[in-house]
Amino acid sequence: MLTTKRQEVMNQIGASIGQSLTADQQRRLEASMDVGDQALMDVDRELGISLLEMRNRKRQLIDEALARLAEGTYGLCAECGVEISEKRLAVVPFAKLCVDCQSRQELLEKIEKEEDRD
Repeated sequence: MLTTKRQEVMNQIGASIGQSLTADQQRRLEASMDVGDQALMDVDRELGISLLEMRNRKRQLIDEALARLAEGTYGLCAECGVEISEKRLAVVPFAKLCVDCQSRQELLEKIEKEEDRD
């Protein structure tokens, strides 16, 4: 399941990169556009970069899960050591935390963000 998921992500990354324009194509296209068109293109480019970063992060998480599988620790919570439920792994096959530890981590991150704003 992990290797299939990894291949899907790699295909998505390849497709995103394949859709990119060359620098020369980019310059010619931008020269023929007005300011509004260029702004939309900039937003589209930023979204594409963000999507590519998200897909690459997902690939990294899958690679880490494959490493845990090779080590014999796949399916065990990295925080508390309990077995991660099959239901959770079916939804998030690269999960490294059980639901309780993940919830706790997300709560701590939320608190830290709120403290940073103050």
